[in-house]
Amino acid sequence: MSLSGWVCVVTGASRGIGKGIALQLSEAGATVYITGRQKKTLEQTAAEVSERGGRCLPVICDSTKDDDIKELFERIKSEQNGRLDILVNNAYSGVQQIFDNMGKTFWEIDPTIWDDINNSGLRGHYVCSVYAARMMVDQGKGLIVTISSFGGLRYLFNVPYGIGKAACDRLAADTAVELKKQGVASVSLWPGTVQTELLTQNIWKQVFNQAETTELSGRCIVELAKDKNLMSFTGKVLLTCKLARRYGIKDIDGRDIMDYTSLKFLLTQSPHMSWLSVITPSFIKVPKFVFSLAASKF
Repeated sequence: MSLSGWVCVVTGASRGIGKGIALQLSEAGATVYITGRQKKTLEQTAAEVSERGGRCLPVICDSTKDDDIKELFERIKSEQNGRLDILVNNAYSGVQQIFDNMGKTFWEIDPTIWDDINNSGLRGHYVCSVYAARMMVDQGKGLIVTISSFGGLRYLFNVPYGIGKAACDRLAADTAVELKKQGVASVSLWPGTVQTELLTQNIWKQVFNQAETTELSGRCIVELAKDKNLMSFTGKVLLTCKLARRYGIKDIDGRDIMDYTSLKFLLTQSPHMSWLSVITPSFIKVPKFVFSLAASKF
């Protein structure tokens, strides 16, 4: 119960990564407020948390509505005497729209897809961060985690998706600049491919079998929050595979975590170089700055 007494918020925790994070935070002893738009699915998550002996408070909250977000944090401030230790910005409503429009260019898609992807999944993150930061600054500590992805580095899925994820990374980086002197950390977290419900419906079985479970990100956040050197990470993009290696974490099913920065893995993704992966040791890693250089716009 390493987070006993801690107060956390996970947005978009009805299912998927958000649900997995809520399960792990509560299992570690934290009181977790979970948000979503559907009462039924929120209560299902809360029931699963209770079955594991954790404490979870489901709150119907639409991350596209500022008033809902404001009321959420006012409730937490009142019920928890102003305490808030962790905010996980995870709410996202554009997954189905992404799969429905795969292979289409941005001019072939109705421009409303921008709102589907980036209202709750970007603007909502900013609004939540504002209210969370006010509480954390007052107490002189806290952690804000914004769930992002490799789409923030290079083209992935479609134009609104990449813009949104790049902006999420910048949200974490720029809020960290202003929060650092207040003792509050802000990071962006990139999971790998994750075994979400929608992934099982839309991705090949081979990819699914190699993917991370929805709870791995939660395990990483628990260990990160406890790290005495937490502030050294603020403003950075963190990868679940790197955190898993740092903290000696395995997935909940006992599997080792695939390192997406290993040269061996990257070679398997190249149709012309995959044969080299057979003779390449798995311990050889590609430094993260190389990825940044490869995506450089200058």
